[in-house]
Amino acid sequence: MKINTAEFIISNSDVAKCPKDFLPEYAFIGRSNVGKSSLINMLTNHKKLAKTSGRPGKTQLINHFLINSNWFLVDLPGYGYAKVSKKTKSIFQEFITDYFETREQLVCAFVLIDIRHEAQTIDIDFMSYMGESEIPFCIVFTKADKISKVKIDSHIAAYKKKMFANNWAEMPHYFVTSATESTGKEELLSYIDEVNQEVFKNNSQF
Repeated sequence: MKINTAEFIISNSDVAKCPKDFLPEYAFIGRSNVGKSSLINMLTNHKKLAKTSGRPGKTQLINHFLINSNWFLVDLPGYGYAKVSKKTKSIFQEFITDYFETREQLVCAFVLIDIRHEAQTIDIDFMSYMGESEIPFCIVFTKADKISKVKIDSHIAAYKKKMFANNWAEMPHYFVTSATESTGKEELLSYIDEVNQEVFKNNSQF
């Protein structure tokens, strides 16, 4: 799939105010400073579609971008560390949960994980929440250009081991990406394209 148009639609902290259009949505979420904005900009061929920042926790709203006029890319606040007040953090953690548990248009979430680090408990816990809540998701390992192929394979194996230890029957579908080198771009967009085709073919709501 080639992205021809990517248009910012709305930012808000109230799921009820998200777009009413019944188009498939793909949500991107991860720990703060995981490289989410850079990945979104790489996928959409826009240098400044999602705002990148050296300050973790920059995204604090639900951001909707209309892609090719037929699906939404949703940029969500990071979980975990962010330089915001406890009150602010509790509010956006609440609307993240609201989004995942009530948004009917959501067809898949992409949970971003920095491949440079060994398996982090916060990521495992978040994915466990997604699994227990029956929210479909894939893993997107980011910053693959920063470490060797051997370390990438080792860190992915460590995630598999931890997830199996947490009662997962199998590893969720995953992608290895680099926003700097556009690694994984075609694979991710092809996956979204395939899911969209299935959604439009089999679901009369869309």
